[in-house]
Amino acid sequence: MDTPLPQNRLRITEIFLSLQGEADTVGWPTVFVRLTGCPLRCQYCDPAYAFHGGQWWDIDAILAEVARHGVRHVCVTGGEPLAQKRCLDLLRRLCDAGYLVSLETSGALDIGGVDPRVSRVVDLKTPGSGEVARNRLENIPLLAPRDQVKFVLCGREDYEWARDMVATHALDRRCQVLFSPSKGQLDARELADWIVADRLPVRFQLQLHKILWNDEPGR
Repeated sequence: MDTPLPQNRLRITEIFLSLQGEADTVGWPTVFVRLTGCPLRCQYCDPAYAFHGGQWWDIDAILAEVARHGVRHVCVTGGEPLAQKRCLDLLRRLCDAGYLVSLETSGALDIGGVDPRVSRVVDLKTPGSGEVARNRLENIPLLAPRDQVKFVLCGREDYEWARDMVATHALDRRCQVLFSPSKGQLDARELADWIVADRLPVRFQLQLHKILWNDEPGR
């Protein structure tokens, strides 16, 4: 078989079937396509094993592997998937194939080229992440109702910062806003109490995959 041309390939860490652990499709059986590489180094990162390595996959082969699992939901994640330019082609091809596609991105890179059929889950980095300076605020005006903004919170400082971001940028009027506690750093009940006390227009969530499988690769 001919070697795929570089422009048709992506470096992939893993492709696997699991339950979606967060965002608005939480709980649905989902195929995850985890791309290799990330320019950020958040202190709470769970798939740090995706920073390096991986294997080159032809986009047609990726679609064939996704189809093999037989579910409708597909999540393209990382690492930081948008760090690979051909990610945009993959997202388009998945949408063309009829899948319900979401993209998990740090928000440090431009989301403007993402197919409008994709639900973009943009993770705005808090001070506690160690990468708050990497947030690309130019992405905020691009957000649409099918998108989501996610804040992973490490403590009260992060909560207050995120609360101010929601108010300053009227994020809740653009898309769904998600607040979740960083496992082992912020008590979930405490965060829930803060949200209720402030009557925030945000959705509290727990990272289901961490509860069930504790960051196990491929789950």
